[in-house]
Amino acid sequence: MNINANGYRILIVDDESLVRKSLYEVLRSEGYIASMASDGYEAMQKIEEKGFDIVITDMKMAKMDGIDLLRKIKARHADTEVIMITGYGNVETAVEAMKIGAFDYVTKPINDSEIKIIINKIIERNKLIRENISLRRKLDKNSRDRFYGLIGADTKMQKIYSMVEAIADSRATVLLTGDSGTGKRLIAQAIHAHDCLRKDKPFVEVSCGALPETLLESELFGHVKGSFTGAIKDRKGRFELADTGTIFLDEIDTFSPSLQVKLLRILQEGEFERVGDTKTNKVDVRIIAATNQPLEKIIKEGKFREDLYYRLNVISIEMPKLRDRRGDIKLLAEHFIQKHNKHANGRKITSITKQAMNILEKNEWPGNVRELENVIERAMVLSSSKEIDRDVLPEALCKSSAQAADAGKNNSLKEILEEPEKEILLRTLRDVKGNKKKAASKLGINRTTLYNKIKKYNLAVSSDEFI
Repeated sequence: MNINANGYRILIVDDESLVRKSLYEVLRSEGYIASMASDGYEAMQKIEEKGFDIVITDMKMAKMDGIDLLRKIKARHADTEVIMITGYGNVETAVEAMKIGAFDYVTKPINDSEIKIIINKIIERNKLIRENISLRRKLDKNSRDRFYGLIGADTKMQKIYSMVEAIADSRATVLLTGDSGTGKRLIAQAIHAHDCLRKDKPFVEVSCGALPETLLESELFGHVKGSFTGAIKDRKGRFELADTGTIFLDEIDTFSPSLQVKLLRILQEGEFERVGDTKTNKVDVRIIAATNQPLEKIIKEGKFREDLYYRLNVISIEMPKLRDRRGDIKLLAEHFIQKHNKHANGRKITSITKQAMNILEKNEWPGNVRELENVIERAMVLSSSKEIDRDVLPEALCKSSAQAADAGKNNSLKEILEEPEKEILLRTLRDVKGNKKKAASKLGINRTTLYNKIKKYNLAVSSDEFI
């Protein structure tokens, strides 16, 4: 058995039954997960359903020839490697296939050792690519996929990591915005953990939206004995418990007008009174507030004080939606597998199939990172094998992914070609910190053309955007 075969999925496509079955037996004996298809249409259906690392296909088939199948695979599954099978007299066509994207070819009659060598080359190359990516991440100090419990290598997350490092040691109040489940709590913890003065002091968090106003006031500011029914003794509030440290106020938008006044006083003067008390207490607390609501809209509705907003919004960090950093989905999914494997009672999940990962990456994730973690945990419980496949993902998720894929098929050639151009422009602008003169020079176009393309794609181009 080939020690490199672990988890590699290979599809054999040939309209000759004898060739298919012969290759199937060879690959199974080597430890690969092998499947068969009798023509190109059946092959594409299986690739869409299961996903494969390698496809071995005959060049000449009745319903769809190998070249057409190769083009379809490379258009929709670029990471899948293709090995062509050809007759001795068609080597020139096989070489042409390699120009299109085939990894290599073998001639009939197939030599088992030759096909094994080519497959091993693919595995070794993929291993080198992974090692190279890992090495580059280690060498590039500005690129981190993990930061104080946060997971993400996307440029948006890199910018947030840098922001946390820059503001951590200051006394400035921080306002965290973004949808529920995007990781605002983890950012608050990261700021506290990176703060040289406060990291060894208390970190206190309060979910303000989970408490009614009367209870929230007592929870935050404390109370004295007899101040209300049930107040059988004096009690410190969360602000006193957080003294010299950090307090994280989640769902700040739920504060009533009277509580907003008290919070404003603490921000301005560091003073407050417990419920039912006349004695003034002073605290030294760094406040980090969070909301998933647009505070500007709530201010216009008269439900939130504008002066409090500006006191809270000294430094603002907006957390991106998960669908706006899809490149991190695989990283997050693998992290959650490792996390929940610790509590799996001996049964371990080792991987996610390409088909399942494809579904995860296409989903819109309205619940963001928290929703992804719940889906992974559920799939791990339901999976009967060591890998997560499509059948253990929520059906609604699979349908949503299929609808997104169908919508993508309706894109015009112009729209398809515009996406890579937009990405190249954005990456270049980031590389030169938004300097349009340098960007135009690097791209080999004049500045007028660059300005037109920036306008066309509605790209952010201020220098601050790319720091």
